[in-house]
Amino acid sequence: MAAQPPAHPVAAPVSAPVAVSIGPRPEPVHTIAVYAFDGMAPFELGVVVEVFALARPELTGLLATPWYGLKVCADRPGTPLTAVGGFSITAHHGLDELAAADTVIVVAVPNTFSGEVSPGLVAALRTAHERGARIVSICSGAFALAAAGLLDGREATTHWRYAELLQQRYPLVKVNPDVLYVDHGSVLTSAGSAAGIDLCLHLVRSDHGAKVANTVARRFVVPPHRAGGQAQFIEAAVRPVKEEDDGIGRSMQWALDHLSTPLTITQLARAARMSDRSYLRHFTARNGTSPMRWVITQRIAASLPLLETPDGTVEEIATAVGFESAATFRHHFGRTMRTSPTAYRRAFGRGVA
Repeated sequence: MAAQPPAHPVAAPVSAPVAVSIGPRPEPVHTIAVYAFDGMAPFELGVVVEVFALARPELTGLLATPWYGLKVCADRPGTPLTAVGGFSITAHHGLDELAAADTVIVVAVPNTFSGEVSPGLVAALRTAHERGARIVSICSGAFALAAAGLLDGREATTHWRYAELLQQRYPLVKVNPDVLYVDHGSVLTSAGSAAGIDLCLHLVRSDHGAKVANTVARRFVVPPHRAGGQAQFIEAAVRPVKEEDDGIGRSMQWALDHLSTPLTITQLARAARMSDRSYLRHFTARNGTSPMRWVITQRIAASLPLLETPDGTVEEIATAVGFESAATFRHHFGRTMRTSPTAYRRAFGRGVA
């Protein structure tokens, strides 16, 4: 007689959970969203795309965390947007994705003088800021941040052409027209055009360290670091200056060659073959900053790759780059980098415990 099936299904014996190895969880990519609109000039948008979206095989082995993921966002995703120069682009992401990004960059607004800022963009900026995202503007993009109330009570900058208008329209903003960029940590603003390159490289430096930022700058064929406090407008020589007659350039190279030693205005002026007063005037007109402020910036820049290695104490590095004491080094480093040398080393040092 054939065996009859049981009246009720018999549950299979419960087995122990099976452990499955899936490997380490990958770190999330830092998402950057940039705002695009109809009629925009393409330069600043191109800078953001170039810095954050370009494939970078030159960074192989240098990155401790993943590179960025970029999304170009618009009020109406999928709709072609005209650009100055007679071509168009299409942004495939909307403002909801902009509001959800880790860093939001506004490179401009459609009409600076009319005061119109997209209500959707304003709402997205407020949402992103409340989430803790980093909010960045380049050129007239500062007007969007100001419209969202993100610059109230803060120092901020924009293109020098728009500085007075920004101050008139948003009196709670402390507009500084004389700097390349201003960093408040969660909110950053920059002047126009090439200052956007400086700010983008500053973001890379803050996230990944000086060596990575310098590598990006090298491919960009731009100086690796211009301090945010440098003047926007620099008087240019009316005629080309022959290299052998370029006293300012000669003195700057001499200073870089002697960075570890005490430097004075008189020494720099002597290297330029000028009087102290004439040297100060010509240096500031050419570089947009004073000689000693420039020297301090170069010393800070020289300290960054040293801090990224485990060799040498902070005191030894301070001496190596020409600061008279570790306390002076820490003071100027904090003002320039908005962190301490020790914290910078902890964040970006290779092989540093």
